[in-house]
Amino acid sequence: ASNLRPNINIFHGHDFSLFRYDPHKSDRLLAATKWSKTMAFSLFKRKKDKPGETPAAGLDAENPLEPDTGAESPAEPDSTDPDVTGSRPSAEPEPGVEDSAVERQSDAGSAGSDAEPKKKFGIFDRFKGASPQSDPDNSGSNDKSENDVRTESDTETGPQKKPGMFTRLKSALGRTRTGLVDNLADFLRRRKTVDGDLIEEIETLLLTADVGIDATQRITDDIARRLKRRQLDDTKAVFTALRENMSEILAPVGVPLIIPKNRTEPFVILVVGVNGTGKTTTIGKLAKRLQADGLRVMLAAGDTFRAAAVEQIEAWGERNNVPVIAQKTGADSASVIYDALQSASARQFDVLIADTAGRLHTQVNLMQELKKVRRVIAKLDDSAPHETLLVLDAGTGQNALAQARQFHEALGLTGIALTKLDGTAKGGIIFAIAQQLVLPIRFIGVGEGIDDLREFHADEFIDALFSQ
Repeated sequence: ASNLRPNINIFHGHDFSLFRYDPHKSDRLLAATKWSKTMAFSLFKRKKDKPGETPAAGLDAENPLEPDTGAESPAEPDSTDPDVTGSRPSAEPEPGVEDSAVERQSDAGSAGSDAEPKKKFGIFDRFKGASPQSDPDNSGSNDKSENDVRTESDTETGPQKKPGMFTRLKSALGRTRTGLVDNLADFLRRRKTVDGDLIEEIETLLLTADVGIDATQRITDDIARRLKRRQLDDTKAVFTALRENMSEILAPVGVPLIIPKNRTEPFVILVVGVNGTGKTTTIGKLAKRLQADGLRVMLAAGDTFRAAAVEQIEAWGERNNVPVIAQKTGADSASVIYDALQSASARQFDVLIADTAGRLHTQVNLMQELKKVRRVIAKLDDSAPHETLLVLDAGTGQNALAQARQFHEALGLTGIALTKLDGTAKGGIIFAIAQQLVLPIRFIGVGEGIDDLREFHADEFIDALFSQ
């Protein structure tokens, strides 16, 4: 087998009598594999008996596949011989051996100059996938490194905790805080003196943040009065005065919606507003809240004008497992709500939430239609509706104030739900509404989740707005 002789010449000083060409076996690879395993076992036994002996004296530890040209050996072939240099037996190594060798070469190359001398690693060890000789104290070299263990433990994170309610409110008010509180704080931080010119700058910042004329006038008048009495010594005291005034504006409107239990008739909530404010979505979230309080809730699909409005409220009813009374699109809204109230009363439901079609506050005829709904409901219960809730989009700014004023004049609103606070920098409109209308703000929308309709509490709102 002369064609195999150059491949075996690199194993110097060993008996190759075990390797013979077998004319009855055509698979040379099988014969070479058998021979390599036999030689590896023999060398392993020799190394065990003589641990100080190097398995392959002519091989370099840095690159075990290439012979060391600096070693002197009478039987070593010329390193320039292309048939010898870098040649390997044709046997295929066992799985995992090649990857192990690559890891060891990488680890060896990363060691510094102060590292201990590297242990030589013979070619037969590569066939068996063995690791280089090491000290007995390093018997755990096959274990995972500290980095590997730490990485695995770091990735085993527990279930993600939902952020707290205050944290979610603070995050939702981020844009409003930037446009209102942060701008005020930055301005006051740059001021070194407290004087009359300060009032005009504060007034401009408040109006820009949609706080409204009346609320701004109230705040600046109080600060000017304190300055005149020399009660504000520095800009920090001015900032504290701003917070106190804003808290006083919101305090009267932080009135929660209270639904008495054990009622003989359903508590009727009539939800109104212009198109796109999120009335139907607010109804679905409100139904979930009331259910969580132990109340039996029914929905009335009173928006018979908008396409897919009935399907939307029915989807919310299915999601919350709440019955929905509906008719086809184009039906009379007042008759739908009338039928729903009859059904809720007969089935002893605690709450009926009635949706209505969106309409602009300037459309007089449509506003009259809402008055008709109120009259029809009163035929069954003269005290109904018990709550007329206006849904406002905070992103509309001062236009929301105009909407609230018109709806209040037409229907006599009893509460407001201010939605989409998480997506706007115009949340200052809440101060304008509170100052001018003094209507209870029942709920605020701080996100798209089903639990993101929150009861409004003035102190909590101010804390989240002024938190850093």
